[in-house]
Amino acid sequence: MLLDIVKYGDPVLRQKGERVGEIMPEITQLIDDMVETMHEAHGIGLAAPQVGDKRRVIVVDVVDEDAGPDPVQMANPELLWVSDEMLNQEEGCLSLPEHYAEVERHNAIRVRYLDYQGEIREREVAGVLATCIQHEMDHLDGILFVDLISSLKRNMILRKLSKAKKMAAAPA
Repeated sequence: MLLDIVKYGDPVLRQKGERVGEIMPEITQLIDDMVETMHEAHGIGLAAPQVGDKRRVIVVDVVDEDAGPDPVQMANPELLWVSDEMLNQEEGCLSLPEHYAEVERHNAIRVRYLDYQGEIREREVAGVLATCIQHEMDHLDGILFVDLISSLKRNMILRKLSKAKKMAAAPA
């Protein structure tokens, strides 16, 4: 089922997520719906707060479209290790549509999480996948990518978002 993606300004995006106790059918349904919603929105990652859910769940799929979907599903992800090497990449967010900025993140990470079957897993990843996981994990702590860029760039994006919101609300 497609879920509504929460947009910037909704307070749920600033709340700290709640840990998942165990993977139950309602969690796997949330994960399935999040994957479907992410793909429909042409995103490469989605966190539960972005669909109005306070649980610590993320989905990521950075595979080339020609290779087909290969989503990574994580509940309660936690960083165990980060590389000293940093990487600057342009990031966007489904909750701040059509806005992008360069963000500096660790190039490689090791993450522990509960998988779709409820098993504890550890995975070491680098590059775009590491960036995307860090971005989505930030959502679980109420952090948005605009919080990690210069105030000048952040203010430009937020002004554009505010203007677009006013225009959308104006009578036709």
